[in-house]
Amino acid sequence: MIKFLLWFILLVLCWPLALVVLILFPLVWLLLLPFRLVGIAVGGVLDLVGAILRLPARLVRAI
Repeated sequence: MIKFLLWFILLVLCWPLALVVLILFPLVWLLLLPFRLVGIAVGGVLDLVGAILRLPARLVRAI
């Protein structure tokens, strides 16, 4: 909602720039999508490694 309001203010102040933003925003989102997917994958791998490293301590604590 905030993005829409900011875009609407930009539309009122400078409509040509707002139209350029309207056209370029989906393209930029598509260009950044692979980096988000890589970030999710790296985060999952780091969580897995952390869980494996903490497993012995959790097993000893459970005994």
